[in-house]
Amino acid sequence: MFTATDLANLSSRKDLLHLAKKRKIPLKSVRKHLAYEEELRFLQSELVQLQHWIHEQKHRVAILFEGRDAAGKGGAIKRFREHLNPRSSRVVALNKPTEIEKGQWYFRRYIKELPNPGEIVFFDRSWYNRAVVEPVMGFCTDEQYATFMQQVPEFEHMLYEDGVTIIKFWFSISKNEQQKRFKSRQENPLKEWKFSPVDVKGQELWDSYTYHREQMCGKTHTDFCPWILVETNDKKTARLESMRYVLSQFPYRNADKKRKPIIADPNVVNRYFRSTSQIDS
Repeated sequence: MFTATDLANLSSRKDLLHLAKKRKIPLKSVRKHLAYEEELRFLQSELVQLQHWIHEQKHRVAILFEGRDAAGKGGAIKRFREHLNPRSSRVVALNKPTEIEKGQWYFRRYIKELPNPGEIVFFDRSWYNRAVVEPVMGFCTDEQYATFMQQVPEFEHMLYEDGVTIIKFWFSISKNEQQKRFKSRQENPLKEWKFSPVDVKGQELWDSYTYHREQMCGKTHTDFCPWILVETNDKKTARLESMRYVLSQFPYRNADKKRKPIIADPNVVNRYFRSTSQIDS
């Protein structure tokens, strides 16, 4: 592989490809990485433009990232926000509720985190904890779960009527891919903090997660707030395609008719359909 010194001495893509050939590093993987970096840079610049537009138009945008443990939610959010202005974008990743919060209406602590006018908020897991993680792990009662499933479409409809744009992503990965990522976390000292006892249960309770994921999507997928499935085991593809989807949802580029539209790959990003086969089923 390349060292920091190697990269410091390179001045062009041609030099990089030449060094890769000399070191017998597969050129295909090098080109793939370079293409990813180039496309990521382009999409991130578009996100900056989108943020300006949202700020000027005073829109309120909430983007929810859901999925099994190790599905790539945090990595995607990191790339989304990398070059955005922190004054009008933020990440919400709530800890488990306090004793006081447990006695309040479930949605209350999330309402406080909703976007202000001109702001984008990224939810690293959201109120949908109660739809999948909590019932699977036994963190809520059957009654609390049933109440949530009944109330959440109404809650989201109120937000929709009030002008809040909600984008709900479910990042899908296969069972084998999740196991590989768990192993990587355990072996990497920089990622050890990501691994928890709940992760271990994720493999043991795979079928229960699948059941509750299907219940969640089937009962809370609506025209005004649909579930968007990101179906790939490749983290980089998931990041790029989810970015493309978000960018495609807003008319921030209408002034420039000559530019090609940004459209997510339909083989990776799709609305939820009950009959569709999914990689994390």
